[in-house]
Amino acid sequence: MRLERVSFARRLAGYADAVSLPGQPVVEGRLLRMVGLTLEAEGLRAALGSRCLVINDDSYHPVQVEAEVMGFSTGKIYLMPVGSLSGIAPGARVVPLPDTGRLPMGTSMLGRVLDGAGRALDGKGGMKAEDWVPMDGPTINPLNRDPIHVPLDVGIRAINGLLTVGRGQRLGLFAGTGVGKSVLLGMMTRFTEAEIIVVGLIGERGREVKEFIDEILGEEGLKRSVVVASPADDAPLMRLRAAQYCTRIAEYFRDKGKNVLLLMDSLTRYAQAQREIALAIGEPPATKGYPPSVFARLPKLVERAGNAEEGGGSITAFYTVLSEGDDQQDPIADAARGVLDGHFVLSRRLAEEGHYPAIDIEASISRVMPQVVSPEHLKQAQRFKQLWSRYQQSRDLISVGAYVAGGDADTDMAIARQPAMARYLRQALRESVSMTQSVEQLAQVFAPPQG
Repeated sequence: MRLERVSFARRLAGYADAVSLPGQPVVEGRLLRMVGLTLEAEGLRAALGSRCLVINDDSYHPVQVEAEVMGFSTGKIYLMPVGSLSGIAPGARVVPLPDTGRLPMGTSMLGRVLDGAGRALDGKGGMKAEDWVPMDGPTINPLNRDPIHVPLDVGIRAINGLLTVGRGQRLGLFAGTGVGKSVLLGMMTRFTEAEIIVVGLIGERGREVKEFIDEILGEEGLKRSVVVASPADDAPLMRLRAAQYCTRIAEYFRDKGKNVLLLMDSLTRYAQAQREIALAIGEPPATKGYPPSVFARLPKLVERAGNAEEGGGSITAFYTVLSEGDDQQDPIADAARGVLDGHFVLSRRLAEEGHYPAIDIEASISRVMPQVVSPEHLKQAQRFKQLWSRYQQSRDLISVGAYVAGGDADTDMAIARQPAMARYLRQALRESVSMTQSVEQLAQVFAPPQG
């Protein structure tokens, strides 16, 4: 056991050289206490966002855990651990780490599954770093961003035809549990015309991570994808980092001139991770238990997606938002609607009827559709929504036979076109429908019956 302690001491011997500045000794702190998820240390000078190593080397089972500085007050530093704190004791050393703040990037990331710290989870070994970039990407002047004017083919008929997506758009996928949002994301991953796909699985169950990669994403989808996974049992700081990391990967490839598809499941888990951290360091709760910093972080993350400057690449982003109890007025859902360029709502009623994808086109909108489609296409999509909505409004009367034909021309047409509209909105899991096919089939919905 003594040899183990000596070996650990030697491994730590280089830390002082690594973290000290020329002519300045490193200033270590000591761990005072742990309250909830928060560590309190004293005697340490470290900036917000900097990394530290909590070292418990006064035992026969030495432990070291990375932590990040989240706040400070009257000589105390508040830290949030990245991993498990098992074995950490009061009085442990807190050593500031060198602020490299850079992440490895490169095309070798394609086809790989990583955690929030960039470590491989797929057992395929290390990756070759072509570049080293900071976690925070460059800020783009909003006046210099290339406008959204090119439609993006996502391979899903209902979206291509009625809720057309523009390249560089940021959309929310609003859904409760068990209505098919992960399946819809997988379809978009396989069918979308994008050079690079970045998938962030934030706060999901560990079982779902493997299922998404093996069954929904598939081997072909994984070849051009980078998956960043931080399951629900990860520390909140790791979940937060994973969301930022997958966004930074998308920015890296966009800056290389690539058209990137970013899928993050889910934005709600990102907000919940920030809530856990903020409450742990003493920030007061505001709306339904969410501190103000949560609503400040959401737009900072979302605004990093979008088009680059003219002639550059793009990031088209889809963020899933979990609606607790299918409540669309959930504070995170409401805040997300305000910062996104549109939203698709998945309906539990449609899912229970076996209608997939269960997109509620009445409650969904793509705010850039008028800028990326032809006037004729836009007119047909609006007419489709009008007739679909009219049928839903009269559905109960029609089902009990209380509606008399001839009472309303639009309702008569909605009843006549209902089977064709329902077929248009449904699509099989492995079926891909191009943008051209979607527009042609939309026109056929309104074509007069043959014979």
